[in-house]
Amino acid sequence: MKPLRYLGIALAALLALLAAGVGVMYALFDGDTIKRELSAAVQEQHQRRLEIAGTLELSLWPDVGIRLGRVTLSEPGGRTEFLALDSARVAVAVMPLLSQQVQLRRIEVAGLKLNLVRHKDGRLNIADLLGDDGATATHSAGTQGAGEPAREPLRIDVAGAKVSNAQLAWRDEMAGSSMVFSNIDFGSGRLQADGAGQTVALEAVSLAITGERGDERFNAQLELPKLSIASGKVAGDSVMLTATLAGAARSLSGKLLLADVAGTAEALTIGKLTLDVDAKSADTEVQAHIDSPVAVRLESRTLALEKISGYADISNPRLPTKQLKLPLAGSLRVDLARQTAALDLGTRFDESTVAAKLKVAKFSPLALGFDLEIDRLDVDRYLPPKADAAAAKDETLDFSALRGPKLNGAVRIGSLQLSRLKLSNLKAGIDLAGGRLEVAPLALNLYEGAASGSLSLDAAGNRFALKQQLKGIDIKPLLQDLAAQDLLEGRGNVALDINSQGDSVTAMKQALAGSASLNLKDGAIKGINLAQSLRDLKGKLGVAGGRGEDVTQAANSRDQTDFSELSATLKIAGGVAHNSDLSVKSPFLRLAGEGDIDIGNGRMYYVAKASVVNTSSGQGGRELEHLKGLTVPLRISGPFENLSYKIEFASLVSEAAKAKVEEKKEEIKAKVEDKLKDTLKGLFGR
Repeated sequence: MKPLRYLGIALAALLALLAAGVGVMYALFDGDTIKRELSAAVQEQHQRRLEIAGTLELSLWPDVGIRLGRVTLSEPGGRTEFLALDSARVAVAVMPLLSQQVQLRRIEVAGLKLNLVRHKDGRLNIADLLGDDGATATHSAGTQGAGEPAREPLRIDVAGAKVSNAQLAWRDEMAGSSMVFSNIDFGSGRLQADGAGQTVALEAVSLAITGERGDERFNAQLELPKLSIASGKVAGDSVMLTATLAGAARSLSGKLLLADVAGTAEALTIGKLTLDVDAKSADTEVQAHIDSPVAVRLESRTLALEKISGYADISNPRLPTKQLKLPLAGSLRVDLARQTAALDLGTRFDESTVAAKLKVAKFSPLALGFDLEIDRLDVDRYLPPKADAAAAKDETLDFSALRGPKLNGAVRIGSLQLSRLKLSNLKAGIDLAGGRLEVAPLALNLYEGAASGSLSLDAAGNRFALKQQLKGIDIKPLLQDLAAQDLLEGRGNVALDINSQGDSVTAMKQALAGSASLNLKDGAIKGINLAQSLRDLKGKLGVAGGRGEDVTQAANSRDQTDFSELSATLKIAGGVAHNSDLSVKSPFLRLAGEGDIDIGNGRMYYVAKASVVNTSSGQGGRELEHLKGLTVPLRISGPFENLSYKIEFASLVSEAAKAKVEEKKEEIKAKVEDKLKDTLKGLFGR
C-alpha cells in the first residue's frame, strides 16, 4: 500500500504546487503594464497607435489564455484607423509552458474591422507589419537601423482559429476602386507557417462571407480540408468554393471545385477544375458547366486552362426554340503580373459555328480586344416575338451600357438574318471607348448588291449616326424586310448619311436629320397604276371639253406604275424628309414632284406631276394621245400603311379647256390666213 500512499502524497504536492503557481500567476499578472508595453512596442517599431480598452483578463482553464476587449490599431503615423475589433482571446498550451515554450492553442476574434489599401505607388498599408523594410520612406530612431540584427522570420503555429462577424474594406488607389465585404466568418484547424523553412500547412479551413447590396443578398463559402507546402512541394485535398446571389430581379449560384492539387511552389498543377453556374433573370435561365486541367506558375503569376470543355444551356419561354444549348471548347491563359489574358472559345448550335478570341490588354481599367467569326447566324430565330407596333414606337433606348470598358476587335459573319434583313459577308471593325461605339468599316452584301460605310453610337445624349453607300440593291425585298412596306421596286443605288438622338424609337424618328439619295432603274411605283388612271380621263374630259371632279383612291397593292429611271434626293430635319427633285421616266411618262415624308409620324404629304410625252409605246400609250402635253397633278397623302392617291381632275379639265381654246384660236387664225391668201390671189390674178 505504500506505493499508493506515496503516489497520493506526490499528487497532493503537485496539486499544491499548481495551485501555488496559479496564485503566483494571478498575483504577478499585470494587465495595465502589458497594455502599456504593447502599445509602446507597436509605436516604436511601426509608428502605429495601439489602444486596448478595458482590462486584460487571465484565464487558466481549459487552457492558459488572455482575453481583451475593444482594440484599435491606426495606420502608420496614427492618423486613421487601420484595424478594430470588439473582443479577442489568445490561448496557449499548458504543457509547453513547463519547458519554456509558447505554443498558441487557439485564437478567437469577434467584430474585426480591417481596412486594406493599395496606395498609388503600389505599396500596401500592411507592408510594415509583414516585415517589409521598404514600407515607409523614413524610419524613426526607434526602428531597425543598419547596425541592428535582422528581424526573425515569420513563424505561426496555431492549433485553431475562429473569426466571427468580421468586415474587410479594400481600397485600390491605383485603380480608383473600392469594395466592402461584411459578415465574414473564418474557422480552421491547425495553421502552421515557417518563413525560414518556407513551409505552410493548413487544416480544416473554412471561410464564409455574407452581405447585402440593395435588395440583393450574397453568400460565399470556401472549404479547404488540407493543404501543405514543404520542401518546395505542394499537396492538398479538393478545394470547394460555393457562392449565391439572391434578389427580386435575379439569382445566381455557382460552385467551383479544384481536385488533385500537386506540384511545387513554382509550378502548381490542378488535375481538374470544375465550375457549375445556375443563373436566372426574369424569364431567362442559364445553366453552364466547364472543366479543365489547370497549370499555375506562382513565380511568374500565370495561370493556364489548356483544355476547356463544357456547355451553356439557355432557356426562355419567349424564345421561338424555348431552349438553346451551346457546347463549349477552348483555352484560357492569364498573366497576373502583366495584367493580360487570352481566351479562345468555340461553339456550335443549330447551323451556326462560332469561333471567338478574346484578349485582355489590361485588367483595370478593363481593355478588351476580340475577334469573332461565325459562318451563319439567324438572330431572329433566338429572339422573342416583337411587341405590337404601338409598344415598339415607345420602346426605350438606352446607350449607357457603352460606358465602361474599352473594346476593340473585328466581326465576320458569312450569312446573317437580323430583324428579317438578310445579309451576307459581313465585315465590321469595332472600337468602343469613352462611351462611344464606332463600327467602321462596315461592309456587307445584301439583296443582290453591296453596302459599305460606318455606324456610331454615343452614350452622351443617346446619339447615333449612319453612313452607307448601297450599290446594285434590289429595293423591293429590302423595303419589305426592313419596313414591311411594298412601295417601290427596281435596282440601283442608295446613299444614306443620317443621325439622330433620343431615349425612345419615336424620339429617334422625330429627331432624324441628314440626307439621302436614290437612283433606280427598270422598276415600278407600287399602289397606283397611273397609266390606267390617265386612260380613265378620256370619258371625263369629253371630245369638246367637259367638267371633271377630283378623284381619291386608296393604294392598291395590285397596281403599279412602271418606270425606266427614278432619282431623288432627300434633305432630312426634325424627322421630316423633304424632296423637291423627283425625276421618274418611262417610255410615255415624265413624273416630277415635291413634298415631305414625315418619318417621325409615319405619314407622307407629296404632290407629283405627271406629263405624257410619248404615246407610241409604254403602258397603253396610244390611248393617251388626247393627254399629250398636259400635266396631271397627283397628291399622295396619309399614313405609310394606308396611303391615298388624289388625282386632281378639276385642274386638269381646266387646263385641257384652255388648251382647246388655244387650239381653236390657232385653227381660226390658220383659216383667216388661208382666206386672206385666196383673196390676195384674186386681186393680183395669181
